[in-house]
Amino acid sequence: MQGIRHFLVAVQFFTRIPVAGRLAAWVGYSPAMLRASAAHFPGVGWLVGAWCAGVFWLAAHMFGTADAGAWVAAVLSTAAGIGLTGAFHEDGLADTADALGGHVSRERALQIMKDSRIGSYGAVTLVLALLLKVALLAWLSAAAGAAAVAWGLLGGHVTSRALPLLTIATLPYVGDAPGSKSKPLADRIGADALAVGMLWWGAALVALAWGAPAWPWMAATLGAALGWGWMWRVTRRRLGGFTGDTLGATQQVSELGWWLAAVLAAAGWGL
Repeated sequence: MQGIRHFLVAVQFFTRIPVAGRLAAWVGYSPAMLRASAAHFPGVGWLVGAWCAGVFWLAAHMFGTADAGAWVAAVLSTAAGIGLTGAFHEDGLADTADALGGHVSRERALQIMKDSRIGSYGAVTLVLALLLKVALLAWLSAAAGAAAVAWGLLGGHVTSRALPLLTIATLPYVGDAPGSKSKPLADRIGADALAVGMLWWGAALVALAWGAPAWPWMAATLGAALGWGWMWRVTRRRLGGFTGDTLGATQQVSELGWWLAAVLAAAGWGL
């Protein structure tokens, strides 16, 4: 039962799915529960991925998967994911780009991340990231069909939320806002919590291998891992650790790595 509560805390924190009324009273809340909910970040990816996959599948059958139809399905699916999460991770990507885009000191970069306004680096990065994701989804849809993209959306959302757990486990938190509600998430997770997160991830990869055995999920996983590794190196070198914003950016970069590698594999690049 406690695991269900922790999962629902993660759902409440990372999505707009309402956890209210009697359910919220049963779930409860404490900083310790929020910290424990980190194990279920990939579980939230199951919900977001399934929602985006369903929207893409429906749109693809309404508008087709060739030419403009593929783009319509890709845009609607991406918008559905952003709507469900409240652009939580996209906001982290923009803040991270603003902080690390210029040659500023570590202290200045951390200050920039706390600024709610979006700067030029953040705006350009966010636009390019969304355009790239939509383009990759549309290309893969036209080349491999709606089913391939739908399964890929599930795997991509889970994978890109599992990999940041490795960042939490291996780097220190360097944000300086101890009173913020996200601070408990930044504490290093234990081996048990990390194992739970990996189980969520492993289940998604098993489902992907079973439901779409011809889909290049191994290449996509490698691409996501490379994206995570690049972000890990950048945040360690520039900041000496991670913040909540860089975790959001890591999710976004890992997801883009997933789709880039999948498209390269589908295009016959031997990945």
